Amino acid sequence: MSEVPTLEAPVVADLRQVLEAPPETRPRTMVLNMGPQHPSTHGVLRIVLELDGEHVVHARPDIGFLHTGIEKQCENLTYQQAVTLTDRVDYLANMSNNLCYVLAVEKLLQLEVPPRAEWMRVMLVELTRLNSHLVWLGTHAMDVGAMTMFFYCMREREDLLRIFEMFSGQRMMTSYIRIGGLALDAPRGWEQAVGRFMQTFPSRVDEYEDLLKKNPIWMNRIIGVGELDVAELVDLGVTGPMLRAAGIKTDARKDAPYSGYEKFDFEVPTFTENDVYARYRVRIEEMRESIKIINQARAGMPGGAFQADAPKVVLPEREKMKTQMEALIYHFKIVTEGFRVPAGEVYQVIESPRGELGYYVVSDGTSKPLRVHMRTPSFGNLQALARLIQGKLIADVIAILGSMDFVLGDVDR
Repeated sequence: MSEVPTLEAPVVADLRQVLEAPPETRPRTMVLNMGPQHPSTHGVLRIVLELDGEHVVHARPDIGFLHTGIEKQCENLTYQQAVTLTDRVDYLANMSNNLCYVLAVEKLLQLEVPPRAEWMRVMLVELTRLNSHLVWLGTHAMDVGAMTMFFYCMREREDLLRIFEMFSGQRMMTSYIRIGGLALDAPRGWEQAVGRFMQTFPSRVDEYEDLLKKNPIWMNRIIGVGELDVAELVDLGVTGPMLRAAGIKTDARKDAPYSGYEKFDFEVPTFTENDVYARYRVRIEEMRESIKIINQARAGMPGGAFQADAPKVVLPEREKMKTQMEALIYHFKIVTEGFRVPAGEVYQVIESPRGELGYYVVSDGTSKPLRVHMRTPSFGNLQALARLIQGKLIADVIAILGSMDFVLGDVDR
């Protein structure tokens, strides 16, 4: 290497030390850019790898290529308008982000939503979890060499996207969970649509497992790969399936129930192998637990209102606007000015498909938030990447990356 590549300052400094060392003491390593456009980085991520042959000596993730300034944008919109931005933080778990933000604002408003809205939120967020895990499983398996899985998982995901479109009119950026309840009541025929999916999906999960367990390439490339000390995982801020695959039984749905999760019967799957295979098994079992929750929500769905009785916060029914002047005025003021939220601050945590998702919302008493900060699970989990792949083969880097299931929009924001 005759010159130093254009990298961020810490990497350049490390390289200069290597290049300025005497030839006899200089390690025979190669610096390789993996990404930012690489099919196995699951987003716009750049990893600067220092390799000794095929082994990773050092790794440095380089993020920020997808930075959108969503947090700052939220602070320039009214509370209700900001819901549309939360969809775009993690495009595979948009309703999870809707829910976390909305719960935070409802705490500031001291607003209680009706039971129907709570149960519908739980059902839709668990369908979102299935959607996210299906994309993860299909892409992860394809990275490792099991291409058929991608087509199978996309087949089921398409059914889920049709359900989301049925509820909200949108396949992905639904903005369906709103402050005070839901954007709309559940559409006609939703029970049949969800029921049909639930009838077939459990056998599909069994089929995924059957296909992968009998695939020697898949099994040989993920068992015993990507281990890291549990204490180090905790110190680095890792949460979700990655931590549960290391034996830590933590899940916000159980530890700090929200939106009525305490009324549902489900388990938190854990394994102790702490490798790529264990992370795969945790997510497979989580899909089975989500099936249980969705079936309970569908069977016990309460009747009644889908929005809180808060005329100054929730948009009035369209029919009322045609006959009641007060409803028309409230609609005009909410849409044009927003609604004021009492001054205060709140931190709300939920369990997203990737781990612990937290929204910190600060109100100064106006119709726009003073501060919105997102503690996203992908950002925390990515902290472990360098330690997970250090000393591993470069081929193992792909399997380990896939097992982490991060979304770069969730990292960069």
